[in-house]
Amino acid sequence: MPVHSKWQSLPTEAINPATLAIDKLAPGEIVDLMISEDRKIIAAVSHERERIAHGIDILVQALKKGGRVIFVGAGTSGRLGVLESAEMPPTFGTSAKLVQAIMAGGQDAVMKAKEGVEDHYEDGVRAIARLRPSRKDVVIGVSASGMTQFVRGTLVRSRKAGAKIIFVTCYPATELQTFVDLTIAPSVGPEVIAGSTRLKAGTATKMVLNMLTTGAMVRIGKTYGNLMVDVQTGSEKLKDRARRIVTMVTEIDYDEADELLRRAHWNVKAAIVMQKTGMSYRRALARLRKSEDFVREAIGEDIEPRLRRLIGAAASE
Repeated sequence: MPVHSKWQSLPTEAINPATLAIDKLAPGEIVDLMISEDRKIIAAVSHERERIAHGIDILVQALKKGGRVIFVGAGTSGRLGVLESAEMPPTFGTSAKLVQAIMAGGQDAVMKAKEGVEDHYEDGVRAIARLRPSRKDVVIGVSASGMTQFVRGTLVRSRKAGAKIIFVTCYPATELQTFVDLTIAPSVGPEVIAGSTRLKAGTATKMVLNMLTTGAMVRIGKTYGNLMVDVQTGSEKLKDRARRIVTMVTEIDYDEADELLRRAHWNVKAAIVMQKTGMSYRRALARLRKSEDFVREAIGEDIEPRLRRLIGAAASE
């Protein structure tokens, strides 16, 4: 009997032979089975290493030219883009407009599933048009199946505007790759529960998006070594992190770091440059601008040896 489903042949919809009896298993056995399946994710993402690295370069070039990064998706894929976008300001001190996300169904769909919104091509066109994409921007379409019409609409409209397009999917054979600049497609195989792409596909996608955004932020100077020197300090926890970063880099004590950060208006980078050079706040900012916002270049020091000493000292206590 012929089957007319266009989704049946997708790897994300396939039946996993390893999990056919999952409904007969004890809780611990279900955990073991899922761990076994999740081990395949690393290999799938590793296979995309070069394409992910190329994606980082695309983002860096756009950000250096004043462009934006815009994630687009539906369902789990959309929420993963929203998560990346939401985490950029507190982690890397970016503006809310620098990294944005569009979710099929709008903000309400982030917290509550809205079935069917992913099927509307024109809604995707309208959603991205509201952000007025340009040649400076990068639009990252996220679709595990590679067939989401909402995402297709946003990418087609973005291409017409001249934006760079990265497509993240778990379907390597997707036809969308024919008109994007880069496709990243970790092939994770059938899900533990057939069609539930919040599982392996979602985890692989989260890893890829983490690598793209983190790699790009590192490459534009948002860290010093692996320290979060552009952290926003909107909570006591983050203020504490800022103080600890300053103490690690400058070797002043915790209370002195607090006083220095207050003089630096809680700008961790400026505080470090002020302490290391004796400069005023304004001159420290100017030094950072001249150094393209890289702390290492601004103070002429490599933090790695000191951090290794601190790690070694902590390990020996």
